[in-house]
Amino acid sequence: MFRRAAPAALAVGLLAGLGACAPITTYSGFQAIDANPQDVKVGTDTKSTVRAKLGSPSAQSTFDANTWFYVNQIKQRVAFRKPQVTARNVTAIEFSKETEAVVAVNNYTLKDGKVVAFNGRETPTRGREMTVLEQLLGSVGRSGMLPRDDEGVPGSRPGDRR
Repeated sequence: MFRRAAPAALAVGLLAGLGACAPITTYSGFQAIDANPQDVKVGTDTKSTVRAKLGSPSAQSTFDANTWFYVNQIKQRVAFRKPQVTARNVTAIEFSKETEAVVAVNNYTLKDGKVVAFNGRETPTRGREMTVLEQLLGSVGRSGMLPRDDEGVPGSRPGDRR
């Protein structure tokens, strides 16, 4: 009985182990349902027709409100590893300021992206850092253990500490 069950249990264990290593795919950002951003026609579409086809943009340009961005990306993660971005698509649609017609449609992928170097240094601030001893002894004498002089002032309640 045990000899027959051992290979079956081993097979189930191997299949469960291989299933755990399958990548988990995550989709985020703009999801094209009825129309793709690449289907926008230069010169014929306007802001209102683009919004009707694609919906609101993922982002607008900071410096020019006439540039809309539709962004989506796909990430995959295997087991406990860090997620990897496998695909990223950015569609930039530029509109004319006067007529609000589409002037250009630019498509960018993950290959067009650039890595920006992050500077982890801290900006120095004025002042100084206190030592552990200064932090511990800094509040000695500031506590409310001694009676205050303003207890007889009108409007104050007995035992009221402010």
